[in-house]
Amino acid sequence: MQGEGMKPIRADLWETRIDNPFPGLTTHAYLWTGGPTGNVLFYGTATEDDFDGIEALGGVSHQYLSHRDEAGPMLARLAARFGARLHAPAAELDEIGAHAHVDVPLSTRHVDSCGIEVIPTPGHTPGSTCYLVPGAYGQTYLFTGDTIFLGDDGVWTAGYIPPISDAATLADSLRTLATLKPDLVISSAFAGETAVHVSGGKWADCVAQARERLSSSASA
Repeated sequence: MQGEGMKPIRADLWETRIDNPFPGLTTHAYLWTGGPTGNVLFYGTATEDDFDGIEALGGVSHQYLSHRDEAGPMLARLAARFGARLHAPAAELDEIGAHAHVDVPLSTRHVDSCGIEVIPTPGHTPGSTCYLVPGAYGQTYLFTGDTIFLGDDGVWTAGYIPPISDAATLADSLRTLATLKPDLVISSAFAGETAVHVSGGKWADCVAQARERLSSSASA
């Protein structure tokens, strides 16, 4: 069965089964099958459980990490099985490179050969990066990593973890994200029921909510 174990989110977007890489942390990875140079996997996987499902959907040509916390042993295993090229923040090469070779270090905002807009958004970690993807039917998908996510209390929240995170830098990155107009927003780690959210044309308000909570947290 095509993509067995993988959950369809959109016609060209599939979600892996849930991972628990650390106690209290839940994540998914996402396979975008609409790329002009082959399938793209966003974020990391903690197991090989979905590798067969990924293969049934055409494998992986590229993998993009949003930050160093997504790195682990599966990076090398995925590259070995599918020949995927790893795209990851240049500012975190040492941490990520301990697990796998980074083929494409990312440091500037640009649209790459996969049609993906790379948007550096430091603050959660020094290299945190978001990705804006041209999805099916004219929609855009924004992969935010842990820079911003919807908390289990229903409030949009920035990934501020002192002393790892820098509040001022993170606030600047949120201002950048507020200028975007995504249709679908997909975080890496998540606290509620899902990491996938429809923006409903109110994305700037969602980011403003996260900025307000960040300001309160940083001044506490």
